[in-house]
Amino acid sequence: MRHLLTGIACLLLLFLNTLLVFVPVMLLGLLKRLPWRPWQHLCSRGLTGVAECWGTVNNWAFARLCPTRWDVRGAEHLKRNGSYLIICNHQSWVDIPALMQVFNRKIPYFRFFLKQELIWIPLLGLAFWALDYPFMKRHSSADLKKNPRLRTRDLEIARQACEKFRGQPVTVVNYLEGTRFTPAKKADQQSPYQHLLKPKTGGIAFVFGILGQQLDAVLDVTLVYPDGRVPGFWALLSGQVPRIIIDVQTRPLPPELRQDDFERNPGFRRAVQKWIGQIWQEKDERIDQLQHEAASR
Repeated sequence: MRHLLTGIACLLLLFLNTLLVFVPVMLLGLLKRLPWRPWQHLCSRGLTGVAECWGTVNNWAFARLCPTRWDVRGAEHLKRNGSYLIICNHQSWVDIPALMQVFNRKIPYFRFFLKQELIWIPLLGLAFWALDYPFMKRHSSADLKKNPRLRTRDLEIARQACEKFRGQPVTVVNYLEGTRFTPAKKADQQSPYQHLLKPKTGGIAFVFGILGQQLDAVLDVTLVYPDGRVPGFWALLSGQVPRIIIDVQTRPLPPELRQDDFERNPGFRRAVQKWIGQIWQEKDERIDQLQHEAASR
């Protein structure tokens, strides 16, 4: 009964908070469509401020109602006026509030690469649209083989989104796996990693190509749920997640990856893939290390 009451109270607070910010977000999102650049930047700052207030209230709700211990490592020396790319392993909806706990008001507000289906989430979907989150459509291997232009369409969406962020402090979040990790998905794609799916580098290469010169660093985030069971969102709301490890490693972006043409330069594509492949191997080993460390306590 205690977990049920905690979950209902937390869910109600999150819903009311979302409802309160929905009107200003939509109003600013519509006003931002006016074709005057200084006005658009002003609306963007207003949207960011509202979104950060929303995140602060959500963090407060989790702190007051849920016993979860957020075990944060390595999130020092971040800049509110900097620009970052966050890459993170993806296991659950809980991953998003975990990032919010660590980074809200410490770096510019997040912009996620989202699945197109998320635009239909009540209230949040329209808020994502107003905040210029890029919506990416999933395509099966068969669809891409049948129509290769589908891949180009998603990359163009990534390019357009990054162009909007140019010249202003921004944090772009990219779940390189493209979907949440499950053992079945790992087996299906024959992933060489123990705890991760294969990373996709197309979207991140566009981020490097367009925003590379203004990025201060890449924040390599590794999320681990120490009890060995990946929780659902309700488990977090209802106070059934005792601890989450959020390990942050700040990585400088190599100069050769700061700007280039992803589509026309195969050498650049290979360099991005090699760099991400090395990070992904280290992340897989890091997850194993953190899990063993947690189990030995």
